[in-house]
Formats: sequence, C-alpha cells, structure tokens
Amino acid sequence: MPWLFRSGLEVSLADTPPAPGTVERAITEEAALTATPEEDFRVEPLVAKDDFVAQGAPVLRSRRDPRVVVTAPMPARVAGIDLGPGHRLTRMRFFHEDSAGRHTHEVGDAAGDSDALRALLLGSGLWTQIRSRPFGRFPDPDEEPAAIFVMAVDTRPLAPDPRRALDHEFGALERGLRALTLLTGGPIHLCQPPGEDLVGPARVSQRLKVVKVAGAHPWGLAGFQIHRHFPAEIGRPVWELHAEDVAAIGDLLATGLVNDTRLVSVSGPAMRSARLVRCQPGADLRGLTWHDVKPGPHAILSGSALEGRESQWLTGRDRQVTVIDPDRHGPRPHWFLSALKRASRPLPLIPSAALEQATGGALPAMSLLRALSAGDSETAVKLGALSLLSEDLTLADYVSGADPSLSRLLDAMLARIAAEEAI
Repeated sequence: MPWLFRSGLEVSLADTPPAPGTVERAITEEAALTATPEEDFRVEPLVAKDDFVAQGAPVLRSRRDPRVVVTAPMPARVAGIDLGPGHRLTRMRFFHEDSAGRHTHEVGDAAGDSDALRALLLGSGLWTQIRSRPFGRFPDPDEEPAAIFVMAVDTRPLAPDPRRALDHEFGALERGLRALTLLTGGPIHLCQPPGEDLVGPARVSQRLKVVKVAGAHPWGLAGFQIHRHFPAEIGRPVWELHAEDVAAIGDLLATGLVNDTRLVSVSGPAMRSARLVRCQPGADLRGLTWHDVKPGPHAILSGSALEGRESQWLTGRDRQVTVIDPDRHGPRPHWFLSALKRASRPLPLIPSAALEQATGGALPAMSLLRALSAGDSETAVKLGALSLLSEDLTLADYVSGADPSLSRLLDAMLARIAAEEAI
C-alpha cells in the first residue's frame, strides 16, 4: 500500500523556482570529472592529455577493482589529469570537441542476463551512479542488494521535478526498472509524487512497489524512504538511484549509448532568473550561470542551498546549481544563536518542533542527534543511522545551528563504523 507523508518543512532558501517552459540544452565548453578526498577514489587513466575521446567512452579505471570505469561526459579533448597521492582522482578536465562523437557499448544479453547487465553497467560508467547504503559508496561489483529504491521525487529547495527529467518517456524507465530486477531478489521501491503511477507493477514485476510521497522536505530524500520501508544494515545493503539514471539504463539497453545530459535547475538569489537546463555531467558551472548572474560577488554551489558545496564543476549526482551571495551561505544569524556561540560551553541541541520536522517525524530525532553528538554509534545504529547519509541531516543542521554540524558527525560515525567492520 502506498504511504503518504505529510510532515517535514517547507524550505525557502532562494528566490523563485524555474518557470515552466522549454528546457534549454546547455553543453558547456569545459567539463570535469572530480572526486573529493573523502571519496578516496583511486584511478588509473585510460587516456592521456590531448587525446580525443568520444562521449561515453571509458577514460578512468578504478585501481581497487578494474571492472569499475568512468566514462567521458561529452565528446572532447582531454585537457588535463590531476591525481593526488595514491592516484586519488582530483580532477580530469575536458574541452568540448563535437567531432569526437559518441561511443556505442555492446549490449549483448544484458536485458535478460544479470552477469551481462552488471558488465554493461560497469563498462558504461552507470555503475558509479548507484549508491549503496550503509556508507553511501557505489557498490562493489559483486554486491547483491536486499532492496533497491528509485527516486522519482525530490523535495530539496528548488530541485527539478524528476518527472520532467523523464520527459514523458516512461518506456525507458520501465526497461530500466525491469533490468534492476535482475540485480536483486528483493523489492524495488519506486518513490514518486501522488497521482497516476509512473510505471505499474503489472508492466515490470510484482516485486515493484510504488511509494507515493507527498509533503515537504526531507521526505523526498532516499534516506528517509529507506529508513521507513527497508532499513539498511551491515550485510544487508540497500541501493538507491535517481529515476533519470534508471531511464538512462533503459536507454543504454535500447541504443548502446550513454545519455549525454541530465536535467539540472540553475537558481538562487544571485540569479536574475532561474531556469532548467539539460547539461552534461561535470558541466562548468561558470558556463551555466555567467549570463544570468546578477552583478557583484557571488558563490556557486553544486547542489541545493542546504547541502551544496562551492565548486566550479557539477559534481557527483547533483542536479542543482545554486548561486548565492557569499554572506547568505548558511543560516541567517539569530540573537539566541549568537549568544550561544559566545558561551564557554559547546552549542547544545535544543528540542523543538522544527527539529522534529527536519527529520520528517520518521525517527526519534532528539535521541538520534544526541547519540551522534555523544559518538554513541550503538544507539545511533539502533535508531536508523545506517540508512542515512550526511545530506539527510542538512535540514536539521539548518534549523538547529549545531556546531559541529550533525551531518559532519554522521559522516564521522559512518566512517568509524566502516573501519571497524573493515568495509
């Protein structure tokens, strides 16, 4: 039975959302593949500087498991490869060269054979778009999830509607969902807004469960849906994908091509007007924003105003670009919070209705947040921490003003648990 969630908070951190209308295709002249130090992604380049690469062709290979590759985000010339100690990926830059074309992958029996499908997803780079919980990494190539969550809803401030990303081409979503049934013997949860089913179980599998999500942030985040319906545990991983990535799997099976764009909202108080664009992964954020940004200093975030990071490039799985005034990055100061910051003791967590709503009423918020603050991993795990990632607590950070932030405390706790479990 679909569940309807009505708790949460309506968050207004930026100006008007993108107006409905035509979605612009915006391929920037530069793009980059990046990784943060926390991701610790160690790679072996498959191409060299000044090589021409087709969009969708493998350009990097994981040193930990060579089956995992990353592909070129656009037809391009390789502008530079920056690796840190231990061959950790920092940045791989590309210059757009349309003549380099697109790479076609051999599909073979992938639509009906699980091993062939895994090999196709690994070789096309789409495997790295899957996120496994606990811990939020892309899964080991041999991992079998206990359940899969497909997110066709997003409640982040000014997030693009995933249904628009599908562009009414639900056949690709259906093929992608059917393919996912080859990767797990467990249920597949399709989380979508209320209304007509995007894809019904009769067209995919009786293991497909449609979860209808109404209400405010944070219910459109995968962590809270996973916690509610199928909590992740050590030894029982749960995967999550964006609905657009599942449709990309369906398109790959039909054409052998990796989709070359994703739907991204470009908005924020420092923009003259918000808009929706289709751009390549790793797009140059300056190229996406320069002609619409207001005069004066500004900061560009890859992500929403809540969890976004300052960046030149569209990073990871982000589908938002937020342009803000530098002094508006983070919660506005409040006299009570200022007084607490001047106190000699650390900032306390103060129970409030807003804090309960910031976790959607999905779990005992104060008990979990106090366990995180105290470093009590045993209690935090019992309360559901293994289903969550830092992004799931950024709204709690916003309403609490906690220092250190709750999202950073969760990151540190998950890293410690992973180290203890040797995962």
